[in-house]
Amino acid sequence: MPLAVMLLGFFLLGVGVAAVLNLAVYRLAWMQRSISPWSKPLAAAPRRRGSDRIPIFGWWGLARESALHGRGFWIRPLVVELLSGCLFAGLYYWEVHMQALYPVFRAPAAAVPALANGDLQAVIHAQLFAHLVLCSLMIAASLIDLDEQTIPDAITIPGTLAGLVIATALPWSLLPAETWQAAAGPSIEFLTFTSPASWHEWLDRAPRILPLAIGLACWTLWCGGILPRRWNTRHGWRMAVRVFVHRLRVERLSYLVAGGWLLGAVAIAAVAAGGSTASWAALLTALVGIAAGGGMIWIVRVIGTAALRREAMGFGDVMLMSLVGAFVGWQGALIVFFLAPFLGLVNGVLQWTLHREPEIPYGPYLCLATFFVILKWPRLWDGGYPLFALGGLLPALLGVCFVLMGLMLWGYRWLRERSAGRA
Repeated sequence: MPLAVMLLGFFLLGVGVAAVLNLAVYRLAWMQRSISPWSKPLAAAPRRRGSDRIPIFGWWGLARESALHGRGFWIRPLVVELLSGCLFAGLYYWEVHMQALYPVFRAPAAAVPALANGDLQAVIHAQLFAHLVLCSLMIAASLIDLDEQTIPDAITIPGTLAGLVIATALPWSLLPAETWQAAAGPSIEFLTFTSPASWHEWLDRAPRILPLAIGLACWTLWCGGILPRRWNTRHGWRMAVRVFVHRLRVERLSYLVAGGWLLGAVAIAAVAAGGSTASWAALLTALVGIAAGGGMIWIVRVIGTAALRREAMGFGDVMLMSLVGAFVGWQGALIVFFLAPFLGLVNGVLQWTLHREPEIPYGPYLCLATFFVILKWPRLWDGGYPLFALGGLLPALLGVCFVLMGLMLWGYRWLRERSAGRA
């Protein structure tokens, strides 16, 4: 099929997906609004027309509701649909036509038709599908975070589960770890949680008891993060424990999470017992990714809150990084973790200088960093290879970074309080 036709098709697909995302942004927000043409209009709103539901162009007609929703309310959703169409078409061009994740296979001639361990086009399309799903979830999360500085679990929880399912069903949807031209033909390997080291034989040896324990531990940590939490030691540790346990017992969510944990544990055990090596490796990699991605942000949240004596980061960011880790593994999540602060630094400084507003939504910068990692993965993987190869030393290095961050934040709070006392 001609490239122009494919690009147009993906553009229209992106526009259609964005129309659903615009509906989700206003429906899943804490302060719900009837802005989308697919939502129920306000009683005072003019009667809506069928043309209002045409993506992009329909927003021009909905501008007549500006008196209800605010002047220019229709501009952002229109731009979201337009840019999402460009994003879908651009990702198709970058990943499928340019084969940007596999530069070793690019050539002036036709694309490499087959691999020694699979079809290249099937692998590329599996990765494109996963990245389009991830980008769609990140768009919705970012827009809500910009509006309300919160990221709803209704996006991150189903998104993380989707990441686990996609990894299991389409193992090659994970980012590539190795590409080479062998004598028997071109070959690739997808990212596993042991990369850049090879997949160890003991991880796949029946009955896979130890790797299953690792996967279940990661699954348990993530499910534990969903549980209703309230921890307050103002009246002592004993009272804090009693309140915490009581809330777990009376909240309906606790029983839903427990049921979900049990179903997930059975599914993970089933893949470990009867799944192929590729499916099991991909699922285990995604499980480690959700624990590592969310765990890094959770540690920052705990240290920052203790050092600054106020909430340093919302738990929605923790769940968002778990979602990211399910799609890009712990290696990609680690790059996102270090890259996102630099992307948010400029906006944070401007916001503080102009409005003296210290709170900024961090989710959009995590999403921007994730998108950058997807686009530039081959270079980032090659550049980060020495870091990833540290193996067991890497957690110790991260621990040192967390300690230094805590000291820096404590020093910042001390200086701020000292300056306020002098004033």
